[in-house]
Amino acid sequence: MLRRGWSLTAARKVPSVFGMVLATTIGLCSLIDSTTLIVAVMTLAFFGKGVGSLGWAITTDIAPPEATSFVGSTMNAFGNVAGIVTPIVIGYTVQATGSFNVALWFVAAHGVLALVGLAVMGTIRRITFDA
Repeated sequence: MLRRGWSLTAARKVPSVFGMVLATTIGLCSLIDSTTLIVAVMTLAFFGKGVGSLGWAITTDIAPPEATSFVGSTMNAFGNVAGIVTPIVIGYTVQATGSFNVALWFVAAHGVLALVGLAVMGTIRRITFDA
């Protein structure tokens, strides 16, 4: 997209928004009875998550060269915390409700939260430290 003349912000946000919208479709699985259709919707949602996960691309676009390692390690730390907490929350949710429905909507809500973050983010540009 950048090679075709799109701005940096558009080249990062358009795929992210498209992907996260697709990722939120996972919540629809709680409304579907067909196993085949559930697998199709989950495939679409996971594809969208893959397309929308431009975290490293955006990080390298905004991180100051002096703080790239700090920004990258902080991003990894939060990603790992989410990877630990999310299965625990889903496990307790399924145990408490006896169903994956709330868990599916919980995961879909993360996509909505990402969309809100993208909307609030504004223009993507490199952060600079004042000397």
